Amino acid sequence: MQYGQFCPISKAAEVLGDKWTLLIVRELLMGASRFNTLQRGLCSISPTMLTKRLNELCSCGLVMKKKIPGQKGYEYFLTPSGQELLPVLESIGVWGMRWAREGIPDSDLDVELLMLYLERSVDTEKLVGKETVIRFQFTDLDELKDWWLVVKNDHVDTCIHDPGKEVDVYFTTDLRTMIQAWMGDISYKQAISEKRLKLVGPAALTKNVSQWIKPSIFDGIPPAEDIHTNMMGAGI
Repeated sequence: MQYGQFCPISKAAEVLGDKWTLLIVRELLMGASRFNTLQRGLCSISPTMLTKRLNELCSCGLVMKKKIPGQKGYEYFLTPSGQELLPVLESIGVWGMRWAREGIPDSDLDVELLMLYLERSVDTEKLVGKETVIRFQFTDLDELKDWWLVVKNDHVDTCIHDPGKEVDVYFTTDLRTMIQAWMGDISYKQAISEKRLKLVGPAALTKNVSQWIKPSIFDGIPPAEDIHTNMMGAGI
């Protein structure tokens, strides 16, 4: 899309304003580099659209495409200009936490995206031993209700079928509660006390979940409504 203006905001919008573009950059910033991994983080994008957007980002110099050595396919990496978008996306995310997340519909609660984020959030150095298995059961889902994270050394795999390993920690909850806990909208302690989350496992893991499952980078940012309420309460 061309706006026909010299304003730098309009020029940036010409590059970044198309549907999916910022989310592709988000995934690349979070470490995705292969086509199928990008698709995991952009669940409803078509392969044709993803290919088109990646080619556009390569053409404008934000992304570099490299052949995978000895394999079919390519990897995609942000160039310095693409990496410079990190604080831009962080600022957009902060704004979204404050102003755009009220009344999120059930249709936006994506279990596959949540599990990808949880996979990326496991701090393997905070776990004991060479292997840890975490099971999630979402009580409100009919499909894709059972998930496992298998942590081996510093590698994390997500499974939708029982890996046949002894489980160390069990999470039983509904999808919205787990998203809210990871996003920081509710604490794990509060979710447990309100009987929205059942957590079973050794105390060394269940008492400090947020230490080994790192919360969202937007954790702790209150919605604008809460800020306004607090200011009113303080007489400001």
